[in-house]
Amino acid sequence: MKLSANAADYRVARFATAAIVLAVAEAAIPTPLPGLKPGLANIVVLIVLLRHGWREAAWVAVLRVLIANLLLGQLLAPGFFLSAAGSAASLLMLMLAQRLPPRWFGAVSLSLLAAFAHIGAQLVLARLWLVPHEGIWLLSPVFASAALVFGSINGLITARLLRELPPPEPTEPAALG
Repeated sequence: MKLSANAADYRVARFATAAIVLAVAEAAIPTPLPGLKPGLANIVVLIVLLRHGWREAAWVAVLRVLIANLLLGQLLAPGFFLSAAGSAASLLMLMLAQRLPPRWFGAVSLSLLAAFAHIGAQLVLARLWLVPHEGIWLLSPVFASAALVFGSINGLITARLLRELPPPEPTEPAALG
């Protein structure tokens, strides 16, 4: 049996590579609190979502989580599971958000929804598994503020990049689907 790659496979590979590079670079940025990161790789996922649909965005997100954590030596460590839970929640939120009117829900709105879903899932997983104490919820305002700031910034960057990138090839589907 011979496997062959199509244009979408190559596109996913290119975008996943960009997301992985951003995730690994971001890991080098010191943070005041574990898990408090800007989520720059999510810009790539949003671009793929808005240009090529949810399925390709999901592939990019999954590959980013797996390979970045493997490269950082965190595969199957608690950080991997927190990253995977946040990414899964973001993808689920983006899948649901596809049904919202695109006129009012663009890159910034989608980025904010994904950021809040991401941090919410991470806090729930941390509470259920890593910190079995109600005190974890005291961090919610800090993480919600970070989600608001970074989600807004990432959404604005995404919107700007989408305006500057060349349009997708005419044979490629550009809809959210």
